[in-house]
Amino acid sequence: MIPQFEEFLYPFLLALKDSNLTTKQMRAKMIDNFNLTADDCATTTKGGNSNQLSDRIGWCRQYFRRALFIEIPQRGTYAITQRGLDYLSNHTSLHRSDLMQYPEFAAYASSNGIDVTPDISSPESDKDLTPTESLEKAYNAINNDLAEELLSTILEQTPSFFEKLVLKLLEKMGYGKGVVTQRTSDEGIDGIINEDKLGLDIIHIQAKRYKPDNKVGRPLMQAFVGALDGAGVNKGVFITTSNFTKEALDYKSSKKIAKIDGKQLTNLMIQYNVGVTTEYTYEVKRIDKDFFEE
Repeated sequence: MIPQFEEFLYPFLLALKDSNLTTKQMRAKMIDNFNLTADDCATTTKGGNSNQLSDRIGWCRQYFRRALFIEIPQRGTYAITQRGLDYLSNHTSLHRSDLMQYPEFAAYASSNGIDVTPDISSPESDKDLTPTESLEKAYNAINNDLAEELLSTILEQTPSFFEKLVLKLLEKMGYGKGVVTQRTSDEGIDGIINEDKLGLDIIHIQAKRYKPDNKVGRPLMQAFVGALDGAGVNKGVFITTSNFTKEALDYKSSKKIAKIDGKQLTNLMIQYNVGVTTEYTYEVKRIDKDFFEE
């Protein structure tokens, strides 16, 4: 039998005390720690679409990343931080409620409506919510985590990859097929989309793969407007992985410019299935009253 999620927290962190571990190595450590059998390891969640062991390890990773107890130096590898080591040096157990003393995790739990007292895997976790509300809350929490993972993954890629990603997203949203401009002569324009086949309506794209603390300011917006003027174009899309300053958001011009920040970007990627894939689907059904009417 697979232990409850919270029972994984301390062994997971302790396993990283002496060295970094890959996901596969961490799985082996947890199997040894709990003396899990092959049947245990094959156990699925109640929905039957996910593996319980993998699910618990994944949530340990997510919680510890939010609490800044671990970091991911490269894809699929876990490394403990100094904060994590400090915790281990002063504690011999770890509960989700213990993570609330760290502001980063507390903010994460609050924004996602996570109750740290009951077990996350238990259907009694949200006693005051209807089943529909619990399902919606879980759905939002999973999507928020996915959005964060997407943003981190995008920041690991090259600027040219990001430009292609942006054009792919806009194409999926119903705009025309775009092309990436040549870097030697782009003049501040990273991509161009023809909304119609004759190229009579053109959109120019600016894509900035910035870290969260590097916001897009008014000068960049002014430069983008200047680039549109120089090209004789009236429509533009400015997309960044970070955010816009208030001055950039308030900047007005005669051009039609859509400003998309990192949060909007990842939400659109999830909505239009760019860089993500559906792992499983739950169908929520209701009575077909027409069927029972004579």
